[in-house]
Amino acid sequence: MADWSAEQYLKFEDERTRPARDLLAQIPLKESRQVVDIGCGPGNSTELLAARWPQARIIGIDTSADMLRQARERLPDFTFIEANVAHWVPPAGTDVLFANAIFQWVPDHLAQLKRLVASLPDGGALAVQMPDNLDQPSHVLMREVAQLAPFREQLVHAAEARDVLPPPGVYYDELRPLCRTIDMWRTDYLHVLDDAATIVEWVKGTGLRPFLDPLDFPERKDFLEAYTARIAANYPPQADGKVLLRFPRFFLVATR
Repeated sequence: MADWSAEQYLKFEDERTRPARDLLAQIPLKESRQVVDIGCGPGNSTELLAARWPQARIIGIDTSADMLRQARERLPDFTFIEANVAHWVPPAGTDVLFANAIFQWVPDHLAQLKRLVASLPDGGALAVQMPDNLDQPSHVLMREVAQLAPFREQLVHAAEARDVLPPPGVYYDELRPLCRTIDMWRTDYLHVLDDAATIVEWVKGTGLRPFLDPLDFPERKDFLEAYTARIAANYPPQADGKVLLRFPRFFLVATR
Protein backbone atom coordinates (compact mmCIF):
# COMPACT_ATOMS: atom_id res chain seq x y z
CA MET A 1 0.00 0.00 0.00
CA ALA A 2 0.98 3.64 -0.35
CA ASP A 3 2.20 5.51 2.72
CA TRP A 4 -0.32 6.36 5.39
CA SER A 5 -1.60 9.93 5.60
CA ALA A 6 -1.23 11.46 9.04
CA GLU A 7 -3.54 14.29 8.01
CA GLN A 8 -6.33 11.92 7.00
CA TYR A 9 -5.89 9.82 10.15
CA LEU A 10 -6.00 12.84 12.46
CA LYS A 11 -9.36 14.04 11.09
CA PHE A 12 -10.81 11.73 13.74
CA GLU A 13 -8.10 12.01 16.39
CA ASP A 14 -10.41 12.07 19.41
CA GLU A 15 -12.33 9.00 18.29
CA ARG A 16 -9.17 7.08 17.35
CA THR A 17 -7.45 7.95 20.63
CA ARG A 18 -10.32 6.83 22.87
CA PRO A 19 -9.53 3.08 22.53
CA ALA A 20 -5.89 3.85 23.35
CA ARG A 21 -7.03 5.52 26.57
CA ASP A 22 -9.23 2.54 27.43
CA LEU A 23 -6.39 0.10 26.76
CA LEU A 24 -3.87 2.12 28.75
CA ALA A 25 -6.19 2.26 31.76
CA GLN A 26 -6.01 -1.53 32.14
CA ILE A 27 -2.21 -1.91 32.16
CA PRO A 28 -1.34 -2.81 35.77
CA LEU A 29 2.22 -1.40 35.91
CA LYS A 30 2.44 1.62 38.19
CA GLU A 31 6.00 2.34 37.08
CA SER A 32 7.89 1.57 33.89
CA ARG A 33 11.47 1.96 32.76
CA GLN A 34 10.98 1.77 29.01
CA VAL A 35 7.80 1.82 26.92
CA VAL A 36 7.47 1.14 23.20
CA ASP A 37 4.49 2.39 21.22
CA ILE A 38 4.21 -0.11 18.36
CA GLY A 39 2.53 1.47 15.35
CA CYS A 40 2.72 4.86 17.04
CA GLY A 41 1.14 6.70 14.12
CA PRO A 42 1.17 10.49 14.53
CA GLY A 43 2.06 10.27 18.23
CA ASN A 44 -1.41 10.62 19.76
CA SER A 45 -1.05 7.34 21.68
CA THR A 46 2.61 8.04 22.49
CA GLU A 47 1.50 11.23 24.21
CA LEU A 48 -0.77 9.19 26.50
CA LEU A 49 2.06 6.83 27.41
CA ALA A 50 4.35 9.73 28.29
CA ALA A 51 1.72 11.19 30.59
CA ARG A 52 1.16 7.82 32.31
CA TRP A 53 4.88 7.10 32.86
CA PRO A 54 6.71 10.46 32.82
CA GLN A 55 9.98 8.95 34.10
CA ALA A 56 10.13 6.20 31.49
CA ARG A 57 12.00 6.23 28.22
CA ILE A 58 9.34 6.30 25.49
CA ILE A 59 10.02 4.96 21.98
CA GLY A 60 7.64 4.95 19.04
CA ILE A 61 7.97 2.73 15.98
CA ASP A 62 6.02 2.82 12.74
CA THR A 63 6.46 1.93 9.07
CA SER A 64 4.99 5.20 7.79
CA ALA A 65 7.33 8.10 7.10
CA ASP A 66 4.43 10.58 7.17
CA MET A 67 3.15 9.30 10.51
CA LEU A 68 6.65 9.49 11.99
CA ARG A 69 7.11 13.01 10.67
CA GLN A 70 3.95 14.10 12.45
CA ALA A 71 4.92 12.25 15.64
CA ARG A 72 8.34 13.95 15.73
CA GLU A 73 6.74 17.36 15.25
CA ARG A 74 4.28 16.63 18.02
CA LEU A 75 6.79 15.15 20.48
CA PRO A 76 10.27 16.41 19.50
CA ASP A 77 11.94 15.12 22.67
CA PHE A 78 10.99 11.49 22.08
CA THR A 79 12.57 8.75 19.98
CA PHE A 80 10.70 7.61 16.88
CA ILE A 81 12.05 4.85 14.65
CA GLU A 82 10.96 3.58 11.25
CA ALA A 83 10.57 -0.15 11.74
CA ASN A 84 8.28 -3.05 10.86
CA VAL A 85 7.21 -4.88 14.00
CA ALA A 86 7.36 -8.21 12.16
CA HIS A 87 11.17 -7.86 12.02
CA TRP A 88 11.75 -5.70 15.09
CA VAL A 89 13.17 -6.79 18.43
CA PRO A 90 12.31 -4.83 21.61
CA PRO A 91 15.39 -3.12 23.10
CA ALA A 92 16.71 -4.40 26.40
CA GLY A 93 14.89 -2.99 29.39
CA THR A 94 11.50 -2.68 27.69
CA ASP A 95 8.74 -3.55 30.16
CA VAL A 96 5.67 -2.17 28.35
CA LEU A 97 4.77 -2.91 24.74
CA PHE A 98 1.72 -0.91 23.63
CA ALA A 99 -0.01 -1.48 20.29
CA ASN A 100 -3.14 0.46 19.40
CA ALA A 101 -4.78 -0.65 16.13
CA ILE A 102 -1.72 -2.06 14.39
CA PHE A 103 -1.63 -5.85 14.66
CA GLN A 104 -4.72 -6.37 12.48
CA TRP A 105 -2.41 -5.35 9.61
CA VAL A 106 0.44 -7.70 10.62
CA PRO A 107 0.55 -11.12 8.90
CA ASP A 108 0.46 -14.03 11.37
CA HIS A 109 0.07 -11.51 14.16
CA LEU A 110 -0.58 -14.16 16.82
CA ALA A 111 2.95 -15.53 16.34
CA GLN A 112 4.27 -11.98 16.66
CA LEU A 113 2.33 -11.43 19.89
CA LYS A 114 3.77 -14.63 21.35
CA ARG A 115 7.29 -13.54 20.40
CA LEU A 116 6.81 -10.13 21.99
CA VAL A 117 5.28 -11.45 25.20
CA ALA A 118 8.21 -13.85 25.55
CA SER A 119 10.64 -10.92 25.25
CA LEU A 120 9.24 -9.12 28.30
CA PRO A 121 10.78 -9.27 31.78
CA ASP A 122 8.81 -10.55 34.76
CA GLY A 123 6.02 -8.07 35.46
CA GLY A 124 6.17 -6.57 31.96
CA ALA A 125 3.02 -6.11 29.90
CA LEU A 126 1.93 -6.35 26.29
CA ALA A 127 -1.20 -4.29 25.61
CA VAL A 128 -2.97 -4.64 22.26
CA GLN A 129 -6.11 -3.22 20.69
CA MET A 130 -7.35 -4.33 17.28
CA PRO A 131 -10.43 -3.35 15.27
CA ASP A 132 -12.76 -6.32 14.92
CA ASN A 133 -15.10 -4.82 12.37
CA LEU A 134 -14.75 -6.79 9.15
CA ASP A 135 -18.35 -7.94 9.51
CA GLN A 136 -19.67 -4.38 9.79
CA PRO A 137 -21.40 -2.70 6.81
CA SER A 138 -18.52 -0.21 6.53
CA HIS A 139 -16.22 -3.09 5.55
CA VAL A 140 -18.64 -5.55 3.98
CA LEU A 141 -19.54 -2.83 1.46
CA MET A 142 -15.88 -2.25 0.54
CA ARG A 143 -15.63 -5.86 -0.51
CA GLU A 144 -18.99 -5.68 -2.28
CA VAL A 145 -17.97 -2.69 -4.42
CA ALA A 146 -14.59 -4.30 -5.13
CA GLN A 147 -16.45 -7.16 -6.85
CA LEU A 148 -18.07 -4.82 -9.38
CA ALA A 149 -16.81 -5.22 -12.94
CA PRO A 150 -14.85 -1.94 -13.19
CA PHE A 151 -12.74 -2.77 -10.12
CA ARG A 152 -12.67 -6.54 -9.81
CA GLU A 153 -9.38 -7.18 -11.58
CA GLN A 154 -7.40 -4.45 -9.78
CA LEU A 155 -8.83 -5.28 -6.36
CA VAL A 156 -8.74 -9.06 -6.45
CA HIS A 157 -6.37 -9.10 -3.45
CA ALA A 158 -7.60 -5.99 -1.61
CA ALA A 159 -9.57 -7.89 1.02
CA GLU A 160 -6.46 -9.93 1.88
CA ALA A 161 -4.81 -6.96 3.61
CA ARG A 162 -6.57 -7.95 6.84
CA ASP A 163 -7.64 -11.31 8.21
CA VAL A 164 -10.62 -11.97 10.45
CA LEU A 165 -9.45 -12.04 14.07
CA PRO A 166 -9.39 -15.47 15.76
CA PRO A 167 -11.83 -16.07 18.63
CA PRO A 168 -10.65 -14.76 22.03
CA GLY A 169 -10.08 -18.33 23.22
CA VAL A 170 -7.33 -18.78 20.64
CA TYR A 171 -5.43 -15.79 22.01
CA TYR A 172 -5.92 -17.09 25.54
CA ASP A 173 -4.66 -20.61 24.80
CA GLU A 174 -1.64 -19.38 22.85
CA LEU A 175 -0.55 -16.60 25.20
CA ARG A 176 -1.53 -17.90 28.65
CA PRO A 177 1.48 -20.29 28.95
CA LEU A 178 3.78 -17.27 28.44
CA CYS A 179 2.30 -14.90 31.02
CA ARG A 180 0.96 -14.69 34.58
CA THR A 181 -2.31 -13.02 33.65
CA ILE A 182 -4.22 -12.23 30.50
CA ASP A 183 -7.12 -9.77 30.40
CA MET A 184 -9.34 -9.60 27.32
CA TRP A 185 -12.47 -7.67 26.44
CA ARG A 186 -14.43 -6.38 23.47
CA THR A 187 -16.00 -2.94 23.19
CA ASP A 188 -18.50 -1.74 20.62
CA TYR A 189 -18.00 1.99 20.15
CA LEU A 190 -20.87 3.99 18.68
CA HIS A 191 -19.35 7.04 17.05
CA VAL A 192 -21.71 9.92 16.32
CA LEU A 193 -20.74 11.31 12.91
CA ASP A 194 -22.20 14.02 10.72
CA ASP A 195 -23.36 11.91 7.79
CA ALA A 196 -22.55 8.99 5.50
CA ALA A 197 -19.81 10.97 3.77
CA THR A 198 -18.09 11.37 7.13
CA ILE A 199 -18.02 7.59 7.57
CA VAL A 200 -16.29 7.38 4.19
CA GLU A 201 -13.75 9.99 5.30
CA TRP A 202 -13.08 7.92 8.42
CA VAL A 203 -12.35 4.67 6.59
CA LYS A 204 -10.34 6.44 3.86
CA GLY A 205 -7.64 6.86 6.50
CA THR A 206 -7.50 3.17 7.42
CA GLY A 207 -9.62 0.26 6.17
CA LEU A 208 -10.39 1.64 2.72
CA ARG A 209 -6.73 2.14 1.80
CA PRO A 210 -6.14 -1.34 0.29
CA PHE A 211 -9.16 -0.76 -1.95
CA LEU A 212 -8.23 2.74 -3.12
CA ASP A 213 -4.45 2.53 -3.47
CA PRO A 214 -4.44 0.17 -6.52
CA LEU A 215 -6.85 2.42 -8.47
CA ASP A 216 -6.02 5.41 -10.63
CA PHE A 217 -7.77 8.72 -9.94
CA PRO A 218 -10.88 8.25 -12.15
CA GLU A 219 -11.39 4.68 -10.89
CA ARG A 220 -10.94 5.83 -7.32
CA LYS A 221 -13.59 8.50 -7.81
CA ASP A 222 -16.03 5.94 -9.24
CA PHE A 223 -15.31 3.50 -6.42
CA LEU A 224 -15.95 6.15 -3.77
CA GLU A 225 -19.23 7.19 -5.41
CA ALA A 226 -20.49 3.59 -5.45
CA TYR A 227 -19.27 2.96 -1.91
CA THR A 228 -20.69 6.20 -0.49
CA ALA A 229 -24.13 5.43 -1.97
CA ARG A 230 -24.12 2.04 -0.25
CA ILE A 231 -22.92 3.55 3.04
CA ALA A 232 -25.77 6.08 2.94
CA ALA A 233 -28.28 3.28 2.44
CA ASN A 234 -26.88 1.24 5.34
CA TYR A 235 -26.33 4.04 7.86
CA PRO A 236 -29.62 5.96 7.94
CA PRO A 237 -29.64 9.33 9.72
CA GLN A 238 -30.93 9.73 13.24
CA ALA A 239 -33.64 12.25 14.12
CA ASP A 240 -31.07 15.06 14.21
CA GLY A 241 -29.43 14.02 10.92
CA LYS A 242 -26.37 12.40 12.51
CA VAL A 243 -25.32 8.80 11.80
CA LEU A 244 -24.00 6.15 14.19
CA LEU A 245 -20.88 4.23 13.20
CA ARG A 246 -20.70 1.00 15.18
CA PHE A 247 -17.04 0.04 15.65
CA PRO A 248 -16.20 -3.19 17.55
CA ARG A 249 -12.68 -3.49 18.96
CA PHE A 250 -10.83 -6.32 20.71
CA PHE A 251 -8.48 -5.60 23.65
CA LEU A 252 -5.81 -7.76 25.26
CA VAL A 253 -3.38 -7.13 28.11
CA ALA A 254 -0.89 -9.91 28.82
CA THR A 255 1.33 -9.57 31.91
CA ARG A 256 4.45 -11.70 32.35
